[in-house]
Amino acid sequence: MEDLPGPRRVVVNAIGRSPRTGARIAGLGAYRPGRVVGNDEAAAAAGVDAEWIEQRVGVRERRYAAAEETVVSMAVEAGRSALHDAAVTAAEVDTVILASSSMPSPMPNGAAQVAAALGCRAAGFDLNAACSGFNHALAVADALVRAGAAGGVLVVAAERMTDWVAPADRDTGPIFADGAAAALVLPSSEPGIFPVAWGSEGAKADLIVIPPATGRMEIAGRKVFRWAANALAPVVDAACELARIKPRDLKAFVPHQANLRIVDALARSLDAPELAIAKDIVGSGNTCAASVPLALHALRRSGEITSGDPVLLFGFGAGLTYAAQVVRCP
Repeated sequence: MEDLPGPRRVVVNAIGRSPRTGARIAGLGAYRPGRVVGNDEAAAAAGVDAEWIEQRVGVRERRYAAAEETVVSMAVEAGRSALHDAAVTAAEVDTVILASSSMPSPMPNGAAQVAAALGCRAAGFDLNAACSGFNHALAVADALVRAGAAGGVLVVAAERMTDWVAPADRDTGPIFADGAAAALVLPSSEPGIFPVAWGSEGAKADLIVIPPATGRMEIAGRKVFRWAANALAPVVDAACELARIKPRDLKAFVPHQANLRIVDALARSLDAPELAIAKDIVGSGNTCAASVPLALHALRRSGEITSGDPVLLFGFGAGLTYAAQVVRCP
């Protein structure tokens, strides 16, 4: 075995700042794989009609990663984009959190590799809360910054879901896709990330699983649909209450892009018809933890939201897990 460096060569990040008033998203970044797959191709693999996919899920096309586009490489590109957007150097990042449920192996973790590739001398750890992973990671980043335990946190959500679904499975193959997005969290004199409303229902964990024997996702689609469309509205309300904001005062709602019918059902529960509603699933498919930040990035890029606008983010998925918080658009 190669000799490991001695203790004097190890760089230690010792952050001991005073607590801060708040934290904010200072920059956003995204990476979408180059291969676009339309419904005709996905439908043929799953043995269904192209119209069936759009009517049932709302997807028209999705992105599939090429062999060289790994979870880590996509995360690096999204992270680099977020740093550029915030006009911040890698040296100002002392923590990297990677939200992902599709790493090819539990070891080594992805966040440390992302940090190294970006040139960050940072603590790095992975977080797996499936499709609500970005929201969980953002809440952790907010807490770290406000507590003075971190100065700059790069939150990256990256997924290569095509490794974990069977194209022939009509419940997963035409729906899931690949991509990455990132948010840089920095201290702020005023809160730009509001308290999280989150939880889990582990008793329903068997509704979305990847059995070790097959390595392919299995989902009880109808049961998950009913849970998401009917049981999660109180979480959305709680996030607004924690931010002390009325739904009608929000500028946008960015829920997990699981199914267009679920997105519409949750949006109706807010009773705020003027809201911009993220519907990135139409062109991106379900990218699990990456779906919320990808959709947020797309809304800002389109001009539907601008700097300072209050936006409600909401992730939910396998576990079952859920998390929602209001943020201000960078």
